[in-house]
Amino acid sequence: MRSTGMNRRLLMSTTPLRQRTIDTLKLGHYSERTITTYIDWLVRLGEHYHRSPDRLTNEQVQDFLLHLIEERKLAWSTVNQALAAIRFLFEKVLGRPRAALRVPARRKVTRRAGIYSIKQVEQLLAAAQNPKHRALLMCVYGAGLRVSEAVMLKPEHIESARGLVRVEQGKGRKDRYTILPRRLLEELRRYYRCFQPQQWLFFGRDRAKPMPVGSAQKIFYLVRNRVGIDHGGIHTLRHCFATHMLEAGADLFELKRMMGHSAIKTTSGYIHISTEHLMSIPSPLDQL
Repeated sequence: MRSTGMNRRLLMSTTPLRQRTIDTLKLGHYSERTITTYIDWLVRLGEHYHRSPDRLTNEQVQDFLLHLIEERKLAWSTVNQALAAIRFLFEKVLGRPRAALRVPARRKVTRRAGIYSIKQVEQLLAAAQNPKHRALLMCVYGAGLRVSEAVMLKPEHIESARGLVRVEQGKGRKDRYTILPRRLLEELRRYYRCFQPQQWLFFGRDRAKPMPVGSAQKIFYLVRNRVGIDHGGIHTLRHCFATHMLEAGADLFELKRMMGHSAIKTTSGYIHISTEHLMSIPSPLDQL
């Protein structure tokens, strides 16, 4: 296979870890195409978190894969390439045991396990001491946004007079609207007074650019660890939004519109009742 200019740059502009990975792949008689694909995925993983892949935890890797599946909506075959590349790095180059890298199996992609209780969400939001961090997490939970949507918000997307958040879909797709809770609006106003965002509501180190998704995920991990919760990523807050809305009696079709789902089947996957909610429902036998 003839390398493209991009492929040549990937292989030529190496770091010690990248060169070590390339050498290990060559010793394993992997094709040039596979080497290029693996290195490309490892570069993407590093760029996602702005750090070398060998410094990432297994949990961060799993969240990256979930990002590819749930946010990027990539085909499973494509995500499987990323998984193969990461496993090669962790197992063959870094010597980590296979069992230590836990990744979502294909059949569990839409699994809704690990939903936080409302009390746990309250604890998470209270633990976010930085106004910017708290406002970001409240946007994901309060408006049911994907993390990729939250970081792309602009100040004009907050339509306070109508009580709505406008979510730009891009690529010719129609924009959608979701709810703007009163508490979220109050938090955003406090945040705005402190940080005065201009182009992007949640800017990165460069105020002219949006916060990277990886940075938003790291913020969530810091807050989650502060509270002492040992599972879930920032995407879990969106799942909690859907679950708690349905438990509060929200209409399934309205929720579908707010979540931006293309099929009602996706939204109906949230119709699962938590154990805590089940315990509060009286049996008709007790009404006799």
